[in-house]
Amino acid sequence: MTRSVLFKSAFLFAACFTLLAMSRLAPRDWKLGVALYTFNPFTFEGQLAIADSAGLKYVEGFTFAKAGPELKDSIMMKLSPSGIAKLKTILDKTGLKMESIYLVGGKTVNDWKKEFEIAKQFNVKYVTAEPPVKMWDSIDSLAGIYGMKLAIHNHWKGTSAYWHPDSTLAALKGHPNFGVCADLGHMPKSGINPVEALKKLEGHIIAIHLKDIAAYDDPKLVDVVVGTGVIDFPAVFKELERQNFNGHIIIERDRQEKPTNLQSVIQTVKYYNKTLGLK
Repeated sequence: MTRSVLFKSAFLFAACFTLLAMSRLAPRDWKLGVALYTFNPFTFEGQLAIADSAGLKYVEGFTFAKAGPELKDSIMMKLSPSGIAKLKTILDKTGLKMESIYLVGGKTVNDWKKEFEIAKQFNVKYVTAEPPVKMWDSIDSLAGIYGMKLAIHNHWKGTSAYWHPDSTLAALKGHPNFGVCADLGHMPKSGINPVEALKKLEGHIIAIHLKDIAAYDDPKLVDVVVGTGVIDFPAVFKELERQNFNGHIIIERDRQEKPTNLQSVIQTVKYYNKTLGLK
């Protein structure tokens, strides 16, 4: 084999390796969306309209959303299957994709079963929830029966069994239908560094709740616009790339701004795109 052939072979190998690495790490594969809870003062239809104005493709619903005047402003988890079907029709008309929904659940298996039924009607790919510790086995079984993953969400210390990544990992053991929805903005309230938490949760992360906070170790704080707080998002994104994460990144606001959170969501989208060099 001549030196020229060897050189060309080495060049092609390097090029293929680079393309493969880029395809595995491409953040463009991440599904950027918004949690409809961000617009929770509004009805389901109103939430969708605001989300659509943000120019996003994906939304995450929640089962305690108000259904709207036509359904007597009942919350979603109390609706009949026909009521959920009406909401599904409204969603379909928007062209938005709701591939996940937050489940409140309850104290009984039947409470959880009803909400899994709602998730099934919406054809979601996974549900987000904080299942009671004593119900891990039964809820994992329900997720398996309904053919969807349950992404365990975290709030902060004192309000959630999953405030620390180690407690989330404990829930994953022996429960093949459990995964993780890492809420980045809640972690610092408990003194948890989001990047270090993501490292611990590697291999289990289904989704991210994209949220920022102004300081560590203060559970009384409410979130701030992404990129204006203490979280090192370039490091977060770099870690997700390293893990070959390819799931949903869901923007969420807890603070309610007037008249809506739309502008802060748009600002977050711009920050996200700029930080990742997408636009």
